[in-house]
Amino acid sequence: MKIALAGNPNSGKTTLFNAITGKIEKVGNWAGVTIAKKEASLKKSLNRYSQEITVVDLPGAYSMSPYTSEESITREFVANANPDVIVNIVDATNLGRSLFFTTQLIELGIPVVIALNKSDLAKKRKLRIDQELLAGELNCPVVAISAQNGLGLEGLVDRVIQAVGAKQLSAFSQGEISGIGEAKIRDLDEKRYRYVDEIVAKVELRDIKGDTTNIQDRLDRILANKWLGIPIFALIIWLVFSISQTYVGTYLADILVGWIDRFYSVVAGLMGANVSPILATLLLDGIIGGLGAVVGFLPLIMVLFFLLALLEDSGYMARVAMIMDRFFKWVGLSGKSIIPMIVGTGCAIPGIMATRTIQDDRQRRTTAMLTPFMPCGAKLPVIALFAGVFFEDASWVSASMYFLGITIIILSALIIRKITGDEKVNDYFIMELPEYRIPSVKRAAQSMLNQAKAFIVKASTIILLCNAAIQVMSTFTWQLEVVSQGNEASSILASVAAPFALILIPLGFGVWQLAAAAITGFIAKENVVGTLAVVFSITNFINVDELALVGGAGNIAGVMGLTSASALAYLAFNLFTPPCFAAIGAMNAELGSKKWLFGAIAFQLAMGYVVAFVIYQAGTLLQTGSTGQGFLWGLVAVGAIVATIAYLMFKRPNEPIRSKFQQG
Repeated sequence: MKIALAGNPNSGKTTLFNAITGKIEKVGNWAGVTIAKKEASLKKSLNRYSQEITVVDLPGAYSMSPYTSEESITREFVANANPDVIVNIVDATNLGRSLFFTTQLIELGIPVVIALNKSDLAKKRKLRIDQELLAGELNCPVVAISAQNGLGLEGLVDRVIQAVGAKQLSAFSQGEISGIGEAKIRDLDEKRYRYVDEIVAKVELRDIKGDTTNIQDRLDRILANKWLGIPIFALIIWLVFSISQTYVGTYLADILVGWIDRFYSVVAGLMGANVSPILATLLLDGIIGGLGAVVGFLPLIMVLFFLLALLEDSGYMARVAMIMDRFFKWVGLSGKSIIPMIVGTGCAIPGIMATRTIQDDRQRRTTAMLTPFMPCGAKLPVIALFAGVFFEDASWVSASMYFLGITIIILSALIIRKITGDEKVNDYFIMELPEYRIPSVKRAAQSMLNQAKAFIVKASTIILLCNAAIQVMSTFTWQLEVVSQGNEASSILASVAAPFALILIPLGFGVWQLAAAAITGFIAKENVVGTLAVVFSITNFINVDELALVGGAGNIAGVMGLTSASALAYLAFNLFTPPCFAAIGAMNAELGSKKWLFGAIAFQLAMGYVVAFVIYQAGTLLQTGSTGQGFLWGLVAVGAIVATIAYLMFKRPNEPIRSKFQQG
């Protein structure tokens, strides 16, 4: 038996899916969180029947007339996959908006059960809905639930089972427009809205008060203020990074690193003196040391994601999207573009996939290629490392990287709009702002653990294998001879990375070790930390005492040979050059054009190089009164990049890219 969950965005559909299946799918306050259908079995505690019951969570949709790829997925599944029952999640606090989609679902001839969600919230607002009358008007069962609090779920499942095989008729289709085919229903939207309004007027009873301002409105006047919104957002982000990377996160990281150190010592003791030095180096320094250096930052990442989940669950992040809307429209992006970028702070891949909600082709493609500029979870270990080593855990470093990412996105959007020859598109960004609420610690903890699990899986597979390969390449020459101490430049790794290091000299980090770490970062950004640990023989970066492993150096900064300016440039280079291979694969799928894909990769490389050059040379000039090494030929390279971009911007543009919807 197959049950399909369908409903408007922000109706609580994915929350219900998690509640009745036990899954931990991402829940958000905007469209685009669910971008593909997800399937899972009904919880055993709710399944009192002998058959297997599969639940399918469909992307949110407002209509069966698909205007986005999300709605296309929902339409195609409901129309062609023949689910046994459709559970239509309806927001009890916004009945009028939800029922338009409901009437379309009922006309498909598949049994529909309405899950009247957020009923507890409606009750708090003194909003009453006559369920029996609503069921009679729509000719389908109505069950009041609260997916967030788990209320009414057993009754909903029982009613769904009873509905299997039942025949329902839509009162709307039996009326004035009876006999009209499905293809023409879209022309009757106005009549459908009137029909829905009539139902709402009958079944909904509100206690209407005078013109009063509630606490939600008062909060929005401050947090979503046109002028105060951005400074408040900056302050909140700074606090989040202070807590996660200066106080709580580093305290927990020290504990974890202590465990890693003890494990390292135990393994070293078990191996004894008779084990091959090469094998010992591979296992201890390459695998345990390199992997431990990455995993040591896990607590910082977990605390950060926990705090961000609390912010999102509180309803605040939806306000951030609204605040940024006017800036994004000004540079020719859709207001919806901010949503993939916020999603991308967790991982660039779902962020890129979330661009499917954008109708205009040029805006969607531009958003897909710019979303990786937002620092994702995989880049957090790199940010934390350089903030801790070179800037004494200063929280401004982490926060500034996020705001630098936003600045680069806005500037890049202007450039791309000029290159493509598209004029500013005056579309509308419609988002229902959820109520402010006390965030759920349980949901935030689940989200945090989910992110931690993904991080550990990646660390135990991709990063482990990469670190092992890096250790082997740094241990042997091309003749498979062991590299002697002091002759590390003859290793396989050094010979591969050295040519790239020459290109990086004007950026302040033109040595093969740092070049190698940047290269492995394209496999997975966490590899940057692991590779640095291997090539500089550092077991971890959290405990400064571990520097005894590299000859008693005074600090890690000295070991790497970086100044604060070159360290900041190296950080920016790794953050704003192309993302990992998996994210590039997602870009390829969403861009739908090799020309756009290669153009995006080239643009990201150029932007990362220019930003790093400016940071290093300007920082060095401020610190020492003179420019850094490689300034002149670096200036030539940057000049060539700028000239190429300028040529593309001001040459006669081709026909502007338009979506199929606009062409119609």
